[in-house]
Amino acid sequence: MTKHTRRKLLGLFVATMFVALCWFTPIHQLASIPQELRILQGTSTALDVGLRSFATVTTSEPDVVSVAGSPEVESTSRHKQSLKLDSGKTGSANLQVKLFGMIPVKSVHVSVVPDLKVIPGGQSIGVKLKSSGIMVVGYNLVKSGSESVSPAEQAQIKVGDIITAIDGHKVKSVEEAADWINKAGKMERSLEFTVKRAKEMLKVKVKPIYDKDGETYRIGLYIRDSAAGVGTLTFYQPDYKVFGALGHVITDVDTGQPIGVGEGQVVHSRVTSIDKGESGTPGEKRGIFIDEDRVLGSITRNSDFGIFGKMESLPDNAKVNKALPIALAEQVHEGKASILTVVDGQKVEEFDIQIVNVMRQKYPATKSMVIKVTDPRLLSKTGGIIQGMSGSPILQEGKVVGAVTHVFVNDPTQGYGVFIEWMLNEAGVKTKTAAAS
Repeated sequence: MTKHTRRKLLGLFVATMFVALCWFTPIHQLASIPQELRILQGTSTALDVGLRSFATVTTSEPDVVSVAGSPEVESTSRHKQSLKLDSGKTGSANLQVKLFGMIPVKSVHVSVVPDLKVIPGGQSIGVKLKSSGIMVVGYNLVKSGSESVSPAEQAQIKVGDIITAIDGHKVKSVEEAADWINKAGKMERSLEFTVKRAKEMLKVKVKPIYDKDGETYRIGLYIRDSAAGVGTLTFYQPDYKVFGALGHVITDVDTGQPIGVGEGQVVHSRVTSIDKGESGTPGEKRGIFIDEDRVLGSITRNSDFGIFGKMESLPDNAKVNKALPIALAEQVHEGKASILTVVDGQKVEEFDIQIVNVMRQKYPATKSMVIKVTDPRLLSKTGGIIQGMSGSPILQEGKVVGAVTHVFVNDPTQGYGVFIEWMLNEAGVKTKTAAAS
């Protein structure tokens, strides 16, 4: 055998051993260990490192994360061992995974985040939202001589704009705006409108004209300053005294634009009837506000993830009265789950669902999971997910994992849910790593 042939055979042997080693189960499992891991304070998690005889793990901060063995045996009799990671104080630690105790093969950054618990809601709530300005929702032609015109449209004020001030004075209500317009009209002068258009602020001058039919001065706009509706409470966090609801943004019914919060309130509501959902036609909860003088909470934020604000105590009719642990985004998994919601009166009930798909989101996004209603009672009553059910908390294995957000129009048994973690962030309850104390 020539020297060249021996080299070729040796090279082939080395390549074959390298491929075999890569597919060797323990090595493959070591390679699949995540580079980052989060653990709630005071809890434990398992880190699968394959056969323990091949790998060891050390921690840089034992007071943050400690490592203990936790052998498991699968039903196939194939032995698989994992290491149990116990969290201590909040902070960060680096785990070093070594092969045969000598060869570094993986570094895992572990973050211990504050243990968060919330009381899941499910109650039907009435939402009253006052915008942070006057919303332009349409044009209204004013008859002037032989013509019908809209002075505001001619001045390039557009549907969807928010009027925040008139002549430098903040304007908070339709009545207040109408009074300013009428007074300026009588004085035959123009008004300067401060207008918010997307992220841009504009100054626009409009001169009111007299409307003979209404016997007042107008600028030719349909305007609105508030919105109201019925939804579902997602959670109440007793330590921070904050709440989250709806799971999606409140938009103006005419323009589709998100409503900026000037002020807002949450009150009790009662479900009076159900319009059952069918393919192509979303169903709806119909409800009424009750005991409106008794304000449950104040709304401070309206975002893509719902409405949020301050709440002093848990509202009445709760099915769960104690705080439950939350699941971090990466802990939510496909499988059985349930939702809390109201379909009759004010009674919160629990219904079975299935989480059929989970999106692995490192950053907040509204469509975190796909859910399917499986409970025969709920299917019989509503046909699945209906309008007004948005915000219903999703529970899985004793944890609050998210909230219902949207229904699939062509299949009302299915819809989207959002992770509870993203809603908590919007409420000001951060789940990011706290600095080590």
